Amino acid sequence: MCGIVGYVGNKQVLPILLQGLRDLEYRGYDSAGVAVLDNGKIDRVREVGKVDKLSQKLEGKKLPGTIGVAHTRWATHGGVTEFNAHPHIVDGRMAIVHNGIIENYRELKEKIQDKNYESQTDTEVLAKWIYQNYKGDLVQAVKDALPGIRGTYGLVVMHADHPHQLVAARLGSPLAVGIGENEFYIASDVTPMLPFTKRVTFLDDGEIASINSELKIFNLRNEVISKNITEIDWDQAKAQKGGFENFMLKEIFDQKEVFEDALRGRIDMEEGTAKMGGLNLTEEEMRKVKRIMIIAEGTARHAGLIGKYAFERLANIPTEVDFSSEFRYRDPIVNKDTLVFVISQSGETADTLMAAREAKRKGGQVRGIVNVVGSTIARETGAGTYIHAGPELAVASTKAYTNMTAVLLLYALQFGRLKHTSLATGQRMLQSLLEISEKMNEILKQNEEIKKIANIYKDYKNILFIGRGVNYPVALEGALKLEEISYIHAEGLAGGALKHGPLALVSKDVPVVAILTKNQLYEKMKSSIQEVRARGARTLIIATQGDEEAKEVADEIIYLPKTMELLEPLLNTIPLQLFAYHVSVALGRDVDRPRNLAKSVTVE
Repeated sequence: MCGIVGYVGNKQVLPILLQGLRDLEYRGYDSAGVAVLDNGKIDRVREVGKVDKLSQKLEGKKLPGTIGVAHTRWATHGGVTEFNAHPHIVDGRMAIVHNGIIENYRELKEKIQDKNYESQTDTEVLAKWIYQNYKGDLVQAVKDALPGIRGTYGLVVMHADHPHQLVAARLGSPLAVGIGENEFYIASDVTPMLPFTKRVTFLDDGEIASINSELKIFNLRNEVISKNITEIDWDQAKAQKGGFENFMLKEIFDQKEVFEDALRGRIDMEEGTAKMGGLNLTEEEMRKVKRIMIIAEGTARHAGLIGKYAFERLANIPTEVDFSSEFRYRDPIVNKDTLVFVISQSGETADTLMAAREAKRKGGQVRGIVNVVGSTIARETGAGTYIHAGPELAVASTKAYTNMTAVLLLYALQFGRLKHTSLATGQRMLQSLLEISEKMNEILKQNEEIKKIANIYKDYKNILFIGRGVNYPVALEGALKLEEISYIHAEGLAGGALKHGPLALVSKDVPVVAILTKNQLYEKMKSSIQEVRARGARTLIIATQGDEEAKEVADEIIYLPKTMELLEPLLNTIPLQLFAYHVSVALGRDVDRPRNLAKSVTVE
């Protein structure tokens, strides 16, 4: 879940490393460090806290050199201290940066002759293990060391005896190599490379890269691997804040444009259906699908729950939504008639990747829904859909969630038109989808009003979110957004579930955010709101424009444009994102880098 960046070439490496760390800081920000090799000497600087603190520590220091590695950490083994920060150095000669978890580090410690450790980390054990295997050939040292390792890793090694070489290896933790003119970049994802090159290749599990004047990639059997080069179509400007105070607000406002990207080329209005080419199934094969499983975590899972409503209503296909982290551990029933969608913004989520492999092993047809081109899940599944949300750098997902939902709705319509849904319904849904981006814009214009409402709620310690039907996942997502960036305890509930326990929590000190848009469950939802108001709760209502009746149960109200019921989550989530954002800013939180969390969860 940490961030690795490295460079070998002709440029001064330190500015490249520091900028790369800033670009990767969303992956981890407990501590950071750099190591630069020059004239047979490795200089290292580390610091607890964010990259800016490391940068301040480096002011006035001279670290010349054209090869180096750097790391921004999200702690797993060992506390947040300078000694536990990466890079780790052995004997002053070899530096390593590492993402992942070495599960057998205690066993390795017994085999390592050098018993002097400065840190509490599994990475230092890994470094000493590789160094102990070094006999003059750095690539061979890594190859010899890896079979003795149990766990996950994305690692880059640099040695003073090899002043123009980096060696990298990957198992379960992503690494990408950027190819420039007589220079190479390596990082946990493509973002740090975008200012320099868009030509990238991705290491797969079990592969080792030797990076010097040329790039060579091997497997553990010492066979040379030929890799494809991917052209990344993101530009650096899209990864910058664009005048917004922080990335999260920018990404909330990006939704109008990126939603249009999710639809582009995927709509067939004449046939009232979607054209999702990445499915790689014929119409006859699609008709044979008897069951759909959606596997994801966090925000991606909430998008999956909306997909469940859509697949069952439009296509009449039974659909289950599972936690990636639990999927492998309950012996799931999957067969050739089961279509499995695995959803991950980064395409690197470890739990989701493992779940995809398990579903494939059991005979399911597995398809990925991801944002990052060339990510592990995209390559592992070999089929599926990119959501085209562009770089999402805030830890809390916003625009990726919207586009994941859009892709699932399109898939549900495509299946629906083959099985259950009429032409007229399909055309009406597509027309409504085409109107969504402008309606999003109408909601975003209420940003200042939502900010005022957020200031009313910022001092509460607990907040409940309720919704029914397709808006129940919206309540879950609204609660998650508030919780992860404001640190206020929040819980998303199905409105009908209140009477079965959670109503005991409701009081004047526990306000309720309720989604009361005009749909078939309107009256039932209104009854749930009346229940909490009778217990003294303050209520913030998300309602449909023109609904004067909703004011009867509201202390504060946010009005949204009307759309088809299945599409409501595409609109109803946006004010909840803005609400969470403004509450968090009012509390002085770092909304882009919330404590204890990282953007890409690459460890189980």
